[in-house]
Amino acid sequence: MRSEDTLRYEATDPVPRRVALGFGLQHAVLAVNPVVLLPTITFRAAGADAYLLWGVFASLLCSGISTVAQAVRPGRWGGGYLLVHGPASIFIAVGAAALVEGGPSMLATLVVISGLMQTVVSARLSLLHRILTPVVTGTVMMLVGVSIMPILFRMMSESPAGVPAPAGPLTACVALVTVVAIHLKGGARLVPWALLAGIAAGSVAGGFVGTYDIALLAEAEWIGVPGGRPPGMDLGFGPEFWALLLTFLFISLAGTTKSIGLAVATQRVSWRGRRAVDFRAVQRTVSIEGLGNVLAGLAGTLPNAPVPTPVSTIQMTGVASRRVGIAAGFALIGLAFLPRAVGVVLAVPDAVLAAALAVGVAILFLVGMREVVSGTRDNPRNGLIASLSFWTGIGFEFDLVFPHFFADFAGGFFSQGMTAGGLVAILLTVLTLPRLSRFRGRLDAAEWPRIRDFVGDFARSRGLQASLARLEAASEETLLTLLNLHEARGGRAPDEETEHEGEPERRTLLLTASKEGGDALLQFKVSAPGQEDLNLQDRLAWLGDETPGGAEPEAQEISLRLLRHLASSVRHQQFRDVDIVTLRVAADSRAGRGR
Repeated sequence: MRSEDTLRYEATDPVPRRVALGFGLQHAVLAVNPVVLLPTITFRAAGADAYLLWGVFASLLCSGISTVAQAVRPGRWGGGYLLVHGPASIFIAVGAAALVEGGPSMLATLVVISGLMQTVVSARLSLLHRILTPVVTGTVMMLVGVSIMPILFRMMSESPAGVPAPAGPLTACVALVTVVAIHLKGGARLVPWALLAGIAAGSVAGGFVGTYDIALLAEAEWIGVPGGRPPGMDLGFGPEFWALLLTFLFISLAGTTKSIGLAVATQRVSWRGRRAVDFRAVQRTVSIEGLGNVLAGLAGTLPNAPVPTPVSTIQMTGVASRRVGIAAGFALIGLAFLPRAVGVVLAVPDAVLAAALAVGVAILFLVGMREVVSGTRDNPRNGLIASLSFWTGIGFEFDLVFPHFFADFAGGFFSQGMTAGGLVAILLTVLTLPRLSRFRGRLDAAEWPRIRDFVGDFARSRGLQASLARLEAASEETLLTLLNLHEARGGRAPDEETEHEGEPERRTLLLTASKEGGDALLQFKVSAPGQEDLNLQDRLAWLGDETPGGAEPEAQEISLRLLRHLASSVRHQQFRDVDIVTLRVAADSRAGRGR
């Protein structure tokens, strides 16, 4: 596994065209099988074979468009990272049910509605920041691996009909050994191509033992568009529609939680140094997912979402440039019109592709585990939440928890371990949220006397009088720092109207305080963002080093150093509509060190 310090290309780095094309094709190759396979499974399970070819074509097209949009980041949409899209496997069962009950038109309506819901969630993601914690998103990431690995192991052990039984496992071993050997022993120039080399080596071995499907290539056309057209939307809203709508929305929310986890994990591996998560980019990622699903519904195929393989691939290759995402997206779009090119990938033995993906999924599990560990550092109780949720997910994934009841409950909604475990993590997180004391006012130095009184009342009511001096000092330094961040943009939001006498309207401030694990937790929520390129959490980490963009102004640096001394941890979450700074102040007399 590559470390952060050996990342060759960061998210915003330009890369040579040959590198972008080569790695873009690699990501497309890894994604094209599920992009084609999942719609195939869904439409065939529902007996809708007449729409199959169009559904696969639309799946490739919509996935490619969403992938390009994530990388290009048009306007206020798109994450700006290497995020490859593909059909969401959690929609297979409910998608097949929609096809059976109302045909492709009902499926289209449900997918469009779920996409619109995701765009609303992306706009109000700041309201969920206390629930979608690193523990929740990390647990979901770990359960993604749990859900996928059994499928990959089964694929590696199977052989196509008409060939010797050991043929499949043999080709899987060739691919797996190639990937692992290059990754562990290969030089810096070879490691980035480990996955592609493993697929190629396994395919060559498959050609010798008869598992590579040459006939599939011979039957496919070079260029073409399948017959058919978008099915349109069913606006009858009959009882079948209402019966499936709630399940669709629940699954969409669970899928959004997974996408948030993937967006966070992608940011973690796309920069050389440790950075605070940019939740504005997470919001833009979810917004493109929602728009992509509206497009998928109108086109008549399954919803698509970011797939997990790029996270592990970036870890292995050291290439995180979003230009690779542009190349991967256009490759998927091009493949939609090249049936024979798709056939080259589809002809790769399932065992080979599964072996190559297994290495990536193993690393994805590690990325999720890191998120969980980061969320339990300040609150050990979160470790219990993660453990219970993880093992609950395993129990539901393998039908170990009342299988006769949950197999049919809510249309099989809990049959996915990722869904069940993620919901348990969310529920336990909500149940353990501390009781909050609230202060509402303006982001203004004149509010300090009221804030000081609020902090004093809170400390006395929660038995934190010994920490009152540090609580007041940390609150004052945070207020001053936020004022500096926001006044750098003129003291008002871009769309705000000025008050009478030409004075700018100050931003609103919500300050909450709670006691957690014996420590005080203060959260400053400002109604609109400050400087877009300045994150308080990153600035604290950079103190003492040469900071990007020049030295920190002396007054701001002093304030930041005091804050780092007073608070045991500082977290700055920047959303599109709000800035949230969370301080943890230790209850004992020792000064903390912000991080």
